[in-house]
Amino acid sequence: FKRPTDPPEYNYMMGIPAATFLAAYGYAVSQGYPEVHQMAYLTSGLCCIGALGGLSAQPTARLGNALGIIGVTSGIAATLGLLQPSHEVLAQMMGTAGAGALIGTTIAKRIEITDLPQLVAAFHSLVGMAAVLTCVATYIDHFPGFATDPAATMIKATTFLGTYIGGVTFTGSLIAYGKLNGNLNSNPLMLPGRHAINAGLLAANVGAMGYFLYDPSMSVGLAMLGTTATLSGVMGVTLTMAIGGADMPVVITVLNSYSGWALCAEGFMLNNNLMTVVGSLIGASGAILSYIMCVAMNRSLPNVILGGFGTGDTGTGKPMEITGTATVWDLDQTVEAIADAKSIIIVPGYGLAVAKGQYPVAEMVNLLRKKGKNVRFGIHPVAGRMPGQLNVLLAEAGVPYDVVLEMDELNDDFPDTDLALVIGANDTVNSAAEDDPNSIIAGMPVLRVWKAAQSVVMKRSLGVGYAAVDNPIFFNENNAMLLGDAKKSCDGLLSGLKKHYGVD
Repeated sequence: FKRPTDPPEYNYMMGIPAATFLAAYGYAVSQGYPEVHQMAYLTSGLCCIGALGGLSAQPTARLGNALGIIGVTSGIAATLGLLQPSHEVLAQMMGTAGAGALIGTTIAKRIEITDLPQLVAAFHSLVGMAAVLTCVATYIDHFPGFATDPAATMIKATTFLGTYIGGVTFTGSLIAYGKLNGNLNSNPLMLPGRHAINAGLLAANVGAMGYFLYDPSMSVGLAMLGTTATLSGVMGVTLTMAIGGADMPVVITVLNSYSGWALCAEGFMLNNNLMTVVGSLIGASGAILSYIMCVAMNRSLPNVILGGFGTGDTGTGKPMEITGTATVWDLDQTVEAIADAKSIIIVPGYGLAVAKGQYPVAEMVNLLRKKGKNVRFGIHPVAGRMPGQLNVLLAEAGVPYDVVLEMDELNDDFPDTDLALVIGANDTVNSAAEDDPNSIIAGMPVLRVWKAAQSVVMKRSLGVGYAAVDNPIFFNENNAMLLGDAKKSCDGLLSGLKKHYGVD
C-alpha cells in the first residue's frame, strides 16, 4: 500500500541483521554449543513480540511485518538446527515448505481486500488441522517413552487438549469461511436444545480425556484422540453455525485465539519454548481483541459464542416506534452540502468494502483537504467483517493514516461537525442503541453521526443492517439519504466536486 508521497524505505536492509543472526547461529551450531538453540528461540520470540507491537499501528506496520518475518525465519532455522534431520528428511521438509509457500503466494496475490475475512478463516482451519495431526503423530512417536518419562502425564494432557482445540478450530473456521464467503446462510442456525448438545459434547470430551490419561495402552490412546477429534469437530460446527453474520468479526478473533492456544499446547507437548511463547502471544492477543470487540457491541463473549443477538442487559419490551419521513437527496444536493461544510467526518461500513468505493473516496478526501477542509474518518471497532478491515481498505486506497481515527477518538466531535457522511454503515450509527432501552442493540457504543449539523447516509435502500433493527436517524430532520450503489454514488460525488472546484 505504498504511496508515491511516502518517504523512501529500505526494507532490504532488514536482511542484514537477519543474515547476521543466521550466520552466527550456524557458526555456533557447527562449534557444538548446545545452548545456542534456546538462545535462537528467545531471539525469535522477541522478534514476534516486536512484530505485534509494530502491527498495532499503521505507520509501523511494515516494521512489524519485517520483524515477524525475521522471527519466523529464525525460528524455523533454530528448529532445523536442533533437529538436525537427515538429508532425506530435510529434502522432504524443504519440498513441503516450498509447496506451501507457492500455494500461499498464489492465494495472496489473487485475493481481494474484501475477501480477507474468509481468507483468515480458511488459514485458521489449516492451523486447527495441523494441530490435530501433530498431536496424533507426537503421541505415536512418544508412546514408547511414556512408561518411564516422569512428564508423561503432562505430555499426554497437552496432546489431548491440542487435539480438542484443533478440532474445534478446524471445523469452526470452515463454517466461518462458508458464512463469510456466501457458501452458507449467514443467519444463525438455532438447533433445538443446542446448549444441551454442546454441554453433552464437552462432557464427552472430558470423559474421553479421563480415559485417555487412565489407560496406558496405545489402542485406547489413539481411540480417545480420534474420539475427541470427532467430537470437537462436531462441536466446532454446532457452535459456529449458531452465530450470525453480524458477529463474524468476533468469531474471527475467537478462532484466532483458539489457534494460538492449540499451538501453545503443542509447545508443551513437544517441549518447544518458541511454540509455547508464540502460541501464548496469539491466544492472548486474540482473546483481548475478542473482549474489546464484545465491549464495542455491548455483548459478552459467552453470549456471542453460544449464539443469538442481544444480552441479558437488553430490554425485552416493545421497541420505540419510528415516525417521520426520510429526506432523499440527489448527487447535486450532496455535493453542495460537502462543498459548504468546513469539517467533515466520514463513517465507512462494510457496504463501502463490497462496492469497492474506497478509491473515489480517497481521491475525494485528498481534493477536500487541499481546499482546506478538515476531513476525518471514524472507524467503529466492529465495522466490516473482521477487525481492521476498513483500516486496511482505506490504507490501500491511499488515505493518510493520521485522518483515520477510532470511534472513541472522535465521537465527542460530532456536535462541532458540519457534515457526517455515512457510507455503507447502518448498525454502527444507529441511535436506537442510545435512545431506546428496549432495542436489541441497546447499550452498544455507536458513532453519534446524528449530532452533526447535517448527516448524509449513503445506502442502497432504507433497509435494516445485520442486526435487523430499524435506524431512527434515517428519518431525522437533519439527515438526508443518498440511495444507490456506493461505488456509483462515490464516483458521482467525486465528479461533482471536481466540477464544482474546476478540477480536471
